[in-house]
Amino acid sequence: MNLRERPLSARAQVQKFGRFMSGMIMPNIGAFIAWGLITAVFDTTGWLPSARLSALITPMMDYLLPLLLAYTGGKLVWGTRGGVVGAVAVMGVIIGSDIPMLLGAMIMGPFGGWVIKTSDRVIRDRVPVGFEMLAENFSAGILGMGLALVGFLLIQPVLTAAVTVLHRGVEFIIRTGLLPLVSLFIEPGKILFLNNAINHGILGPLGMQQVQESGKSILFLLETNPGPGLGILLAYWVFSRGHIRASVPGAVIIHFFGGIHEVYFPYILMRPILILAAIGGGASGIFTFLITGAGEKATPSPGSIFSLIAVAPRGGLLPVLTGIIISCAVSFLIAMPFVKSFARDKDGEDALEEARDSFKEMKAISKGLTEISRIYFACDAGMGSSAMGASKLTRMLKAKGLGLRVDHCSVDDIPADAQLIISHRDLMGRVRASGTRAYRVGVTNLVNAPEYSEVVELIAASYKQEN
Repeated sequence: MNLRERPLSARAQVQKFGRFMSGMIMPNIGAFIAWGLITAVFDTTGWLPSARLSALITPMMDYLLPLLLAYTGGKLVWGTRGGVVGAVAVMGVIIGSDIPMLLGAMIMGPFGGWVIKTSDRVIRDRVPVGFEMLAENFSAGILGMGLALVGFLLIQPVLTAAVTVLHRGVEFIIRTGLLPLVSLFIEPGKILFLNNAINHGILGPLGMQQVQESGKSILFLLETNPGPGLGILLAYWVFSRGHIRASVPGAVIIHFFGGIHEVYFPYILMRPILILAAIGGGASGIFTFLITGAGEKATPSPGSIFSLIAVAPRGGLLPVLTGIIISCAVSFLIAMPFVKSFARDKDGEDALEEARDSFKEMKAISKGLTEISRIYFACDAGMGSSAMGASKLTRMLKAKGLGLRVDHCSVDDIPADAQLIISHRDLMGRVRASGTRAYRVGVTNLVNAPEYSEVVELIAASYKQEN
């Protein structure tokens, strides 16, 4: 039995679901930000209120965003045909509902893609020659119509009731002051690379409805708060040493200003007890947000301080910044003793150097390499940290005189023509499970990995040998 045939564990299934949710939502983040900025600026409570321009807000929320999500979800399942059928299907749950149907879009889009995928496979070999286009068009149209009707008559009432129950449950948690406890689930979930699924798949849709009702939502601040991660990074900066300490300043910039939270996950994984610092910082930040009445107009994505400022409501920036500062301070104080003890442990340096071992095999066989040109940096969702790593490595190759472009992708969608895959060490198991035959390099730090220079030398050597 190979790796692809083994049944997935519960954790792997959750991660797979989270990756699919991320793949559906991340390409549409620009649309969510556009909606959030229009709301923050032109709404009646915005920075520049305008009754005329605020007319964009409701149609974008009710129609544009659900349709984009449904199309993307269907496309992930079955290409453009899946996207089209998914978009038609979601109209059934949009029409007749008085709440934004983002949750309905995340259900009906992939479901529509699966239905047309199943249909195409069934009728593929049964269509007479010359009737293929007719069969494809009518099958998509008929199935789309049927799904829209099912969505309107059956699924929409159920989803409306479910969203209403969830919304009331969140309101109850907020009223009773129990919201800080969600950090017990959010912070560990982020370290398992479920941050995008938590933020965009769960908190985002509920937060959108709160914005419709009250003009802002605290739910947008729960996962995107950079304070807990910043506190942990600062603790490493003050108390660690060697390569670890040298890597922290860049990680702080990428995390706090760039909004790529994945960059601090390895620092927790090197010392798992630091999850307590993340939970403590997250809970204290949420508590501060609660008592100060903080909230955002839209999801600040990525979770950068710039994004948080951009979608803050008028007069609501100070509570947001206060919560971030307090969560950072609490996280720093909790992390401090653990990082101190880690700095005294020589294994800390060894942990950062482990990934260098992956080069031993590569260097041993590098004499037979042809020119390496198809290079990919892989991360969980294929966007945030992989894009950052690809950009960094591209610049390093350019400085070496190699005008090569490093692309980025998800660990689940590694191209078949890839020659070299670079990923974080904790994701290398999934890279291997993808079945790629490319050379694989695991790095320990996305910002200042010592392995990058060795990758550049290896690629340069492959070109010298060819010449």
